[in-house]
Amino acid sequence: MTKFWNAMVRGILALGLLLILLLAGPLTMLASSGAAGSDWRSASREIMGLAPDPVETPGAVVQVYAARAYGWRGAFGVHSWIAVKPAGADDYRSYHVLGWRARHGGNSVVTRTGPPDREWYGNPPQLIAHLEGPEAEAAIPLIEERVDAYPHARTYHVWPGPNSNTFTAWVARGIPALELDLPPTAIGKDYRPATGIVGQSVSGTGVQVSLFGLLGVTAALREGLEINIAGMTFGVDPDDMNLKLPGIGRIGPPPDRRAGALSE
Repeated sequence: MTKFWNAMVRGILALGLLLILLLAGPLTMLASSGAAGSDWRSASREIMGLAPDPVETPGAVVQVYAARAYGWRGAFGVHSWIAVKPAGADDYRSYHVLGWRARHGGNSVVTRTGPPDREWYGNPPQLIAHLEGPEAEAAIPLIEERVDAYPHARTYHVWPGPNSNTFTAWVARGIPALELDLPPTAIGKDYRPATGIVGQSVSGTGVQVSLFGLLGVTAALREGLEINIAGMTFGVDPDDMNLKLPGIGRIGPPPDRRAGALSE
């Protein structure tokens, strides 16, 4: 009986330690940055100047962005989206997922025309992938095919997915040229029932094993080594000298967002 109780105590302590590790980062973000945010109706949607001017850029452009989610969710993760500008086009098209549309019985995938680099309701976006010229021109039809084929368009769950990051990851897995390394705070990127428990990483430069986005491991040249526990990511990226932590995200130098940078 003593052994049983000792095992129980050790189990409870281990669970408590795991919860502390998982929640320390999000709670720090919530306390230090005011992640709860303001009223969404008055939150900033300012253009940040990260996208090439379409009028002055005749060639094709593909970009992927991520910004802290609105409200308290921003303490845990980001919202991501994909933008394309075909050659000769005078504006961008952005693709992303909105959960409220699926919850009301509609298609969650949204197409928006206009500058792709606006703040996400008060949270500035980060550019996380960029293609330009012939590579972008070749990728755009593939991106649009993937957008149309997204298998979770009428299903949305903030945690563990499918959500906006599941959508971005789904599209990117079909576009090897992007070599997309989504932030560790992109909760939902590892949700992959539609593509099987085992398969390629989001970047296409390695492998991933993931059980419904709740428990998994990724090992890839782009992402490095990531361990997913309850949808949150711990990891290390030797290529970019980054440490990856839940809630906090990357600690280290900003990664090179150009596709193909690994081979340079």
